[in-house]
Amino acid sequence: MNQQELFFRHLAQTSDIPLGLEITKAEGTWLYDVQGKKYLDLIAGISVCNTGHRHPKVVAAIKEQIDQYLHVLVYGELIQSPQVQYASLLAQQLPSSLNSVYFTNSGAEAVEGAMKLAKRYTGRTGIIAFKQSYHGSTQGALSVMGEEYWRNAFRPLLPDILHLDHGSFESLGYLSDRIACVIVETVQAERGVYAASVEWLRALRKKSEATEALLIIDEIQTGFGRTGRLWSFQEADIVPDILLLGKALGGGMPLGAFIADKKMMSTLTNRPVLGHITTFGGHPVCCAAGLASLKVLFEEKLISEVKNKEKLFRRLLVHPKIKSVRSAGLLIALEFDSFETNKKIIDECIVNGVLTDWFLFATNCMRIAPPLIIQEEEIKEACKIILQSIDRVMS
Repeated sequence: MNQQELFFRHLAQTSDIPLGLEITKAEGTWLYDVQGKKYLDLIAGISVCNTGHRHPKVVAAIKEQIDQYLHVLVYGELIQSPQVQYASLLAQQLPSSLNSVYFTNSGAEAVEGAMKLAKRYTGRTGIIAFKQSYHGSTQGALSVMGEEYWRNAFRPLLPDILHLDHGSFESLGYLSDRIACVIVETVQAERGVYAASVEWLRALRKKSEATEALLIIDEIQTGFGRTGRLWSFQEADIVPDILLLGKALGGGMPLGAFIADKKMMSTLTNRPVLGHITTFGGHPVCCAAGLASLKVLFEEKLISEVKNKEKLFRRLLVHPKIKSVRSAGLLIALEFDSFETNKKIIDECIVNGVLTDWFLFATNCMRIAPPLIIQEEEIKEACKIILQSIDRVMS
C-alpha cells in the first residue's frame, strides 16, 4: 500500500478534495514532491513560513535545543531559556503594556486563552466579534468566527456573543459596560483580504476604552511582517489590550501566544490557581525556532522589502479574468467570477509548479501569501505561471 492510500485510509480528512501532494522536502520558497517535481510555494503553510522553509538559522536553533532538552514539565512551572528569551524579545518589539506572554500550541488556543482572560479580568460575559472573521475552529474560537456556514453544524456554542459588521462605525454603538471584550482582525484574511480603515480601528479603540471593554487584536495571520509592518496594528497607531499571535510565531513549528499587561495576566494565577494551563504550550524547541526566525526577520531586513514585493505582484497580475486584486503586503487575493473558475486555475497552477489555494470565506479568490524571502525573479515566474494558467483554463 502506497503513501497516498495510507493517507486516505488512516489520516482524518478535512475535505473531500485534499491537494494530496506527497511532499518529501521543503527549502526556502520551494517544495519538492516524491517524484522530485518542485513547486514555488505561494502560501507559506498559510502564512506560517515567513522566513522560508528550513531557514538555516532556524534549523540550527532547533538542533541546538534538541541537544539540551525537549519537554520537561507543564508550561509555566520551570524556567526554560527558549521561552524566557523569546518572550523577552517579543516584549521589546511591542508597546510597554504588552509585556506578559502566554505561549500556547496554536493560534486557536491563544484565542481561547484571551477570551478567558477577558472574562476573568473584567468580570463581564459579553463578547463582540465581527462577521466574516476567522479566529480558529475550537469551540470558543468557532463561537467568535464570523460565518454561520462554519458554525451551524456545531451548535450550541458559547452564549452572549454578538457578531457585528466589520468596518461599520454604526456597529460601535453596541459596545457597552456589559461587554468583556471585542475581538477583531485588522485585516480579514479569510474574507479575501479586506483591511479595516485606520479611522475605524481608531474609533473602535476609543469606544472600547470608553466602555472599558478589552480590545483583542488577532494578528495570527498578519503578524511578523506579513503586511509590511512587524504588527499590522501599527498602521493605525493603536495598542490592543490583548494581542493574539500564531502561525509565523514558531518559525515553522507549532506555537501560539496571547500577550497582555502583567497585571491583567496575573488574574489567571488565582481564584482559581492555574486559571489557564497547557502541557505543551511554549514547547522549548518551538520557542527556539520562533526566536531564531524573528531574529532572521530583523537581520535580513525582510519586512522592509514587503511593500515593494507587493507592488510587483500587483503590477504583474493583470488579466481580464481577474475581477479585482486586494492586498495587505504579501497577503493577496485574486478575485475570479466563481469558485469553479478559481479552483480550475489553482489546479492548473499546481500542475505547472506553483502552489496556491483559496480563502475560507472567499472561495472565488486565489490566496497569495508567499514566504517573505521570495525573490523578484521568483515573483515574476510565479505571476507568469498564474497568467498562463488563467489563459489555459479560460481558452
